[in-house]
Amino acid sequence: MSRFVDRGAVTAAYVGIGMAITIAVSFILIIPIEPIIWLLTIPSGLLIGYYANQRSDRRAGPWSRILRNGVFAGAVTGLAFAALILLLKAIFFFADTGYPDFNRLDPNTGRIVPPTCSTGADCVYARYLALGRGPELEAAGVTDPASFSALYWAQQFTVAGTLLVATTAAGLGGALIYGVARPKPAVPGGTLTTPAIWHPKSVTTHSGELSERIPARSPRRSPSA
Repeated sequence: MSRFVDRGAVTAAYVGIGMAITIAVSFILIIPIEPIIWLLTIPSGLLIGYYANQRSDRRAGPWSRILRNGVFAGAVTGLAFAALILLLKAIFFFADTGYPDFNRLDPNTGRIVPPTCSTGADCVYARYLALGRGPELEAAGVTDPASFSALYWAQQFTVAGTLLVATTAAGLGGALIYGVARPKPAVPGGTLTTPAIWHPKSVTTHSGELSERIPARSPRRSPSA
């Protein structure tokens, strides 16, 4: 792996996975506002792409390695976003029992009262119909739970793919930002490298050392009495 990317980029990828888990769980399970996840993928990718190179201390480049580090860390983060979105959606989809809108129990008899639905795609489809989205679904060719399931998962995979591409592109952007704003490389002595500057008063002696040529001063005359 170190031949393709730096170890710091691998560490950044793990950080990106943790970031994706935190964001996805927060805005799907705790506060169900999925569009926030879409908005956060861009800054997440930028941050991870930059951090991958900062962690690797890529001050001296080269640009090819800087870009690979950012793309790798961004792609892993985006893949984590995509996988988590699909996993959490699958849990809600296949475990949907319809309650409390469907399959309610009669408190007196303990029996299920209409309307009813079967756990999974049938209940999810029934919820969409109850929200008045039947004409919209029919226009898309959905007429039963099977066709609804095909349309639903096609949309989810499209969203997941978009998150992956967006986060990877943002990781590349973070690498570009690092490449432009990176600190100057350090020399073994611990100082920063700076371009050599020729001093007009400096000359080279026969031994190769620099000495400073100082113009001779005329003797100071005492003021006349």
